[in-house]
Amino acid sequence: MLNIARWKSALIVLVCILGVVFSIPNMVSDESRKNLPEWMQSTFNLGLELQGGSHLQLEVDMKTVLKDYADNLLDEVRTALRSEKLGYTSLVLTPDRRGVTVTLRDPNQLTTAKSALRKATADLITNYDESGKVTISLSDEVEQKVKAKALEKSIEVIRRRVDESGTKEPLIQRQGTDRIILQLPGVDNPAEVKKLIGKTAKMEFRLVDHDAGNIGLDANGRPTGAVPMGSEVLRSREHGDREGYVVVKKQVAITGDRLVDAQFNFHEATPGVSITFDAVGAKKFAEITANNVNRQFAIILDNVVISHPNIKEPLMGGSAFISGGFKPAEAQELALLLRAGALPAPLNVIEERTVGPSLGADSIMDGKRATIYAFIFVAIFMILNYSLFGAFADVALIFNLILLFSALSLLGATLTLPGIAGIALTIGMAVDANVLIYERIKEELRHNVKPVMAIDAGYRKALMTILDSNITTLIGSAVLFEFGSGPIRGFAVTLALGIVISLFTALSLTRLIIIVWARRQRAISNLPI
Repeated sequence: MLNIARWKSALIVLVCILGVVFSIPNMVSDESRKNLPEWMQSTFNLGLELQGGSHLQLEVDMKTVLKDYADNLLDEVRTALRSEKLGYTSLVLTPDRRGVTVTLRDPNQLTTAKSALRKATADLITNYDESGKVTISLSDEVEQKVKAKALEKSIEVIRRRVDESGTKEPLIQRQGTDRIILQLPGVDNPAEVKKLIGKTAKMEFRLVDHDAGNIGLDANGRPTGAVPMGSEVLRSREHGDREGYVVVKKQVAITGDRLVDAQFNFHEATPGVSITFDAVGAKKFAEITANNVNRQFAIILDNVVISHPNIKEPLMGGSAFISGGFKPAEAQELALLLRAGALPAPLNVIEERTVGPSLGADSIMDGKRATIYAFIFVAIFMILNYSLFGAFADVALIFNLILLFSALSLLGATLTLPGIAGIALTIGMAVDANVLIYERIKEELRHNVKPVMAIDAGYRKALMTILDSNITTLIGSAVLFEFGSGPIRGFAVTLALGIVISLFTALSLTRLIIIVWARRQRAISNLPI
């Protein structure tokens, strides 16, 4: 029996109306869109190749990541041995910088050393030699974990830095085990992007080694002379471009990850950055300043001393002001970098591309033209083959596109060039279900089934075939989305949405239109199909 419940009819009409409402923001200017209610202002975004922008492929320097891990391990081993008052010599990194070696002064203390190092060497490969030599190195499992963690943190830091810069709809994606894809639509100056993204912004606070005295310089301006054990010479850049060298303790007093806030500010008309530590950092900062009054405290950014002020008095509030001879723009950039956090390692630019806005405009125009042509040819084909019922399918096809754009808008999806191809493909697939239904109706009519019964049988008998074919395509879309990246995912999203919406329009909307048409007929002796 050809019939449909009232509530189903109302629901179909409501979905179509909502589709029109939520697709409107994509068809009006930015100014007009601002005047719409807030819940109507969602639009889909254009991908990099459609609106132009920058594409960067970045590689995390994993050698630095592993070396930093080994450096931290070295500090932990030193602390553990000192806590048990074990004498040792030759505490150094291994030649491949992926581990630590140390030699006990008394080989008979190996058992005590094992106990002391148990916590620091958990999950690591540790070899104890009878001569008292201990070698600690990373296992493959730990190395992979360290690399994966560094990659995840790099992505998170890049995301925060890009968000702080105000760039809209960036694409930041992991690729492989050590690379990151960064796409910034609308950004046409990759140099500025690399400057912002590439800075490690690794901040440390260390004490200046006053016992080292003044550092001499050779004819090339390089530091000369012996440096005390446990200290190193770092380049300093203070008061504009004036450079020098400072001897600082290797031991890090406070790390930059203890910062909870960093703001651009002025102090006595000097631009700088006000920083605030968390509870742990504030406690350490108070202890260090209390124990080192009249000594200098070096603030180090990316292994460059940007300031080494004299501690005049204990600072108990957990806040400080960094004045490194910055220009206002430099201080603002430093505050942004510190708020976003430090990168775990430097990033190397592997690939760099810029897509111009004009090329993106050409792509949009070509995509629109392809979609319009696809719609016209499909509409003509349906009318020629199925007469009035073909026109009903064309009406459903229009709503298919409207609902697709509204769904993309509500999801805040990014429309890419392959995504436009997905829309064009959806136009063809959207009427595929109607073709199957109409052919089944024709077959029923050829068996002398009454028209109304033929319509009902056509929808009922074609249902499983339609579901099977669309579900297999939907599975293909899911696989593309899971294993694809960037534009391929955009294609998968538009294709999957198109499939779901085409099921709605083919099985529900065209059925409703046909029922309305049938009820307006006094008698149906033949079908216009």
